[in-house]
Amino acid sequence: MKKNLFIVFILLTAALQLHAQKNTLGIFDDQTDIGYVPLKGSCKYNTATQEYTIVGSGQNIWANHDDFHFVWKKMKGDFILRTNAAFIGKGVEEHRKWGWMIRASLDSSSAHANAVVHGDGLTSLQFRKATGDTTQEKRSSLTKADVVELERKGTTIIMRVARNGETFISDSIDLDLGDEVYAGLFVCSHNAGVSETVVFHNVRIVVPAPSTLVPYREYLGSQLEILDVATGNSKIIFQSPRSIQAPNYMHDGEHLIYNSDGLIYKFDLATTTPEVLNTGSVKHNNNDHVISWDGKMLGISSSETDNGPSLVWTVPITGGEPKKITPTGPSYLHGWSTDDKSLVFVGQRNNEFDIYKIAATGGEEVRLTTTKGLDDGCEYSPDGKYIYFNSVRSGSMQIYRMKPDGNDQEQLTNDEWNNWFPHISPDGKWIVFISFDKDISPSDHPFYKHVYLRLMPVDNGSPKVIAYLYGGQGTINTPCWSPDSKNIAFISNSNFLSPIYPMEKR
Repeated sequence: MKKNLFIVFILLTAALQLHAQKNTLGIFDDQTDIGYVPLKGSCKYNTATQEYTIVGSGQNIWANHDDFHFVWKKMKGDFILRTNAAFIGKGVEEHRKWGWMIRASLDSSSAHANAVVHGDGLTSLQFRKATGDTTQEKRSSLTKADVVELERKGTTIIMRVARNGETFISDSIDLDLGDEVYAGLFVCSHNAGVSETVVFHNVRIVVPAPSTLVPYREYLGSQLEILDVATGNSKIIFQSPRSIQAPNYMHDGEHLIYNSDGLIYKFDLATTTPEVLNTGSVKHNNNDHVISWDGKMLGISSSETDNGPSLVWTVPITGGEPKKITPTGPSYLHGWSTDDKSLVFVGQRNNEFDIYKIAATGGEEVRLTTTKGLDDGCEYSPDGKYIYFNSVRSGSMQIYRMKPDGNDQEQLTNDEWNNWFPHISPDGKWIVFISFDKDISPSDHPFYKHVYLRLMPVDNGSPKVIAYLYGGQGTINTPCWSPDSKNIAFISNSNFLSPIYPMEKR
């Protein structure tokens, strides 16, 4: 009997040790010192901040073999790796290194590719084509990157790097490392006698949409994230294997509203629990929904049938049977006037998408924009002086504003990106919007693309990137600021959902 209890104790202890180790590794499977590393490396995952602190030693990652600390996950197929990171302390060697790596094996001479930032700022895509070969390098034109992304797309390896707040610069190589690989974060001190420490945040492993995915019929998983605008640190607070879209903060700052599968959900931030908000017979809700300024009403956009056009409705914030506001569609709601007496929406009339105003109780539509081409994303500023919107009238999609009567329309952004859905912070100081690449049609805001969230002063100025993500349609279609103007709620997408984050129960 004692022997059996002892065996049970040993097995339980081993299981607890394994569980404790996994908790220190977050989304990764394991950690390993590769090659000759006399000073053992380590990884600690902070569940509260979702940051990784990795300590590593090792002589180098170069020539025909490597010595470093590696925190990894086995991966197959295509994937995207992304992080923000920085060394802690001045360090010893100029060529100490951190970055992302994809390896064919854990052998020290394995074929691999890595996106690396050195202690002196050198940023490069390094690779070994075959086991035991000499390492090669493509140096980036950017130095001192603190945002690094490494993507595998077939046999193409793409490095994207940026200084925080700026857009990516990319380099790529062709390299076949086999289907199953080891992908993860690494730290190398470039000196076997010392250890270096790096803190990584916004660490993401993304499995992107396959080329065969049919938009609006097939969907990736969704991750609900909260971004601290001041620090740039974003935390995944909830996940779903289905499509959830367009989170709005409620006025209490303790709940969100989002849509999924035609329904509206109220999400409790404290318990990370969603519950269906009753919208009566209106069950084809899309991602254009807005809360009134007094917090008492919810405006929604929904068709009446599976194939019908979207219409605008209003419903009490506590739920109920909605009231139809626009009998004509397509109509997509984006904003309430600050006195809650009017709604602004995007309507397609006579084959043109323009911005319209209508009384919150219904009535005659008033057309506010008449320029040829798509106008979208209309939203009142908190002081009620402007309606902000995005328009393709200049040839690319850019941010504009106008007076509430449609007069004095002025362009606010003019750059190479296609900019959508301007949202004004409740304190009236900032505009956040989503930016799509120039290779995407200006009149489209598709799912599942590399996109940026960018921030600019409300009185105009240079936009800066505050989030690098894989998303698009549904990421921030609706007002997404917290009531205190400190946080932004948004949706990112991936076919990899880690069990370390809260998951929707179906």
